[in-house]
Amino acid sequence: MIEIELKGYANDRIFEKVRGRFEFMRKEMHEDIYYQHPCRDFSKTDEALRIRIKRFNGHFEAFLTYKGPKLDNMSKTRKEIEVPISDVDAYSDLLTSLGFEKVLTIVKVREKYYVEKGVTITLDEVEGLGKFIEIEKLVKEEKDIKNEVKKLRGILEDLGVERFERRSYLELLLEKLKKNGSQT
Repeated sequence: MIEIELKGYANDRIFEKVRGRFEFMRKEMHEDIYYQHPCRDFSKTDEALRIRIKRFNGHFEAFLTYKGPKLDNMSKTRKEIEVPISDVDAYSDLLTSLGFEKVLTIVKVREKYYVEKGVTITLDEVEGLGKFIEIEKLVKEEKDIKNEVKKLRGILEDLGVERFERRSYLELLLEKLKKNGSQT
């Protein structure tokens, strides 16, 4: 599947518009543990590998996710492969045994909203970065990307999003840590 995703900077006003306009699905706590490949630099190949731990409504889910390079220059659209996992520690041990190194863990609170069939909006409060809004849709064909990006961008602009961001939370946080002279 191809995940079409657009992200923008948000504020309380945008959060309230989403809360008033769309159907609330759930609030989630995310812990995303990112890994670096032992033989290639994902920051140069524009790929990502992570374990995501989701907690919501007393429920726990975990996924191993690979994200390929971005497919267009307007959005964060990528090939995504996501596999449910039941034992986070075992998968983490497997990855590190194969030479993958932990890069950074991103923690966020996410509110998820239903927009229409196949389209969701999330309101993210990311530790160390602030508030963001994301809109997503999965498609099967690359030919659908351009029209869907335009449609999704229009929804975000209608909500008041003025500044869009193609970098991942990982890229943004690593950049911030580098500026501040911190180690990862």
